[in-house]
Amino acid sequence: MSHSAGCLCGQVRITIDAEPLAARMCWCRLCQYLGGGSATVNVAFPSDKVTTSGDVRWYGSTADSGTPMRRGFCPECGTPIFSLAESRPHMTFIRAGALDDPSLIAPQAVIWTGAAPDWAHHDPDLPHYPAQIPPVA
Repeated sequence: MSHSAGCLCGQVRITIDAEPLAARMCWCRLCQYLGGGSATVNVAFPSDKVTTSGDVRWYGSTADSGTPMRRGFCPECGTPIFSLAESRPHMTFIRAGALDDPSLIAPQAVIWTGAAPDWAHHDPDLPHYPAQIPPVA
């Protein structure tokens, strides 16, 4: 099945010819910046099944786990769209909010709860982890 995603202004469009591999809600400090103060929900897809049209601007950083990352966003409207981990080039992480159907997959775990602000609410039905957990296979 094919899925699609994009940015707020529509300049970046994404086609995904695969089902999601996993989804996690992340409270690491970097994701709090990307989420405007909240957690992000990141959905993993096989990189070779993701096609992008439009200009994407990339920003390199190191995740709280120590993993070098590249973050992709629309240079026109600023929508955060992608995260790419250098150590896992076979996976592309797309922000759930960028998916045309953000209900495609719900988070299966909440990670980096140890970095969450005191007011953060964590779904009691999901497993919680204070830091990073093993990557998706």
